This record gives sequence, C-alpha cells and structure tokens, in this order.
Amino acid sequence: MEAVATRNSRKTLVGTVSSRSGDKTIKVTYSYKVPHPLYKKEIRRKTVVHAHDEKNECGLGDKVEIMETRPLSKLKRWRVTRVLEVAPKLGDEE
Repeated sequence: MEAVATRNSRKTLVGTVSSRSGDKTIKVTYSYKVPHPLYKKEIRRKTVVHAHDEKNECGLGDKVEIMETRPLSKLKRWRVTRVLEVAPKLGDEE
C-alpha cells in the first residue's frame, strides 16, 4: 500500500504542447507568475520541458497534463498522463 501512495505523490503540471520534436516526444510549455523581488509586480515566466508521448496522440497547441517520471533520455523527465483539451486544427473548417 505504501508504494502506491508514494507513486501518486509525483509532481504534475498542466501546459500546452509547443513542439513535436521527434517520435514519442513533445515539448510542453507551462507558464507561472512570480513576484519581482524589489517591486513586487507579478512577472510571467515560462518553462519548456520535454515529455514522453507514448501513443503520439498530442498535437500542437493541445493542453496536456504531464507527470514527473524517471529519466527516459537525456532531456525527458516527464510523461503525458492525459490530454485535457485538443486544439482546433487549421484547415479543417469547410
């Protein structure tokens, strides 16, 4: 029972797919706000992480949830748990 509880305590993030950089790999950008150290105004920051997409189901602009995992390659430390929102595809409108 303890092993299951520790597995669920991994970090999860919600971000958008900014690039499909190869087979089963995507780049996910997530944004957050931090206060300026002196002026206390909120500043927008973003981080780009590489994530493992096992089924190649994510498209550009999709909103996805990713979970921290063991190192899968040189840069991949995250994997896609689910696609929250599919981005509209250009050219599909008729």
